[in-house]
Amino acid sequence: MRKLRREVKIGSLRIGGENPIAVQSMLNVPVKDIAGNVAQAKRLEQAGCQIIRVTVPTPADAAVVTAIKKEVSIPLVADIHFDYRAAIAAAEAGADKIRINPGNIGGDDRVAAVVRACKERGLPIRIGVNAGSLEKDLLEKYGSPTPEALCESAMRHVRILEKHDFEDIVISIKSSNVPTVIAAYRLLAETCDYPLHVGVTEAGTYRMGLIKSAMGIGGLLLEGIGDTLRVSLTDEPEKEVQAGFDILRAAGFAVPGPEVISCPTCGRTNIKVAEIAQEVERRLAGCKKPIKVAVMGCVVNGPGEAREADIGIAGGIDSAVLFIKGQQIRTLRGDIVGQLLEEIEKL
Repeated sequence: MRKLRREVKIGSLRIGGENPIAVQSMLNVPVKDIAGNVAQAKRLEQAGCQIIRVTVPTPADAAVVTAIKKEVSIPLVADIHFDYRAAIAAAEAGADKIRINPGNIGGDDRVAAVVRACKERGLPIRIGVNAGSLEKDLLEKYGSPTPEALCESAMRHVRILEKHDFEDIVISIKSSNVPTVIAAYRLLAETCDYPLHVGVTEAGTYRMGLIKSAMGIGGLLLEGIGDTLRVSLTDEPEKEVQAGFDILRAAGFAVPGPEVISCPTCGRTNIKVAEIAQEVERRLAGCKKPIKVAVMGCVVNGPGEAREADIGIAGGIDSAVLFIKGQQIRTLRGDIVGQLLEEIEKL
């Protein structure tokens, strides 16, 4: 069962509470290329991304926030490291959330200035702890970036904000080590009730990054932990968004659009299952029907194994049997994919 956290508003979106888990990504175009950032943000919005993050290294770079907000309607998070002036500039430029660690920006007066800028505009702050940049005293205390060290670091930053009467907080504590990620979030979930941004950082290129993210994020979701997520891939951000929704769906959460399932094939297979399944996925891109579509290799086990599918096909010899809710309807020949899509349209 999902563990309910306190609710936080990010622009027009709310996370925490009983709100759906939001999928986010980060722009990776050089910050000085404002047109490139805007174009990528628009592509992410079209791909279904629900929260976008952009780096703002200096106050002058807040211009990218202004430009993106003019073209994109989904919430925008400004990613800040060390420079409190950049955080204030991003807030003034229209950011919907500020990602900053208050313990890294200098004196108490600087923290107060950032808090004031966020309070005036109703902006939350995300505290982002990373195993690769843990405080030296915590590394000395624990010997390595242990789950306990990550949790203590996060709560240290939380206390700084709470001291300034600021509790509109989201927390992430990430590592590239999946067991560490899961243990750290478990500990944090028991320590506070702030909404949690979950993910595995430096997960790698598409293949390994997807595996590690599915294990880490998916494992946490199955335990009821997580209010927003990012799949970190060394690849195009649009792939992060697609992977995020796929992980949500695999964990049992309702996700808009069809799910295509297919069998691993065996010696009984007489149709090109992989090609057909990929073609079905491609042609269903953009479809919003919440249905499950099966592409199975043979009629021996296909309809039975895909009984929970709304519609599907099971391969024959140069043909396929169409089945709906496990019941065989008719045999398809020729343009099997086209006929399957026609039947999907009728659902």
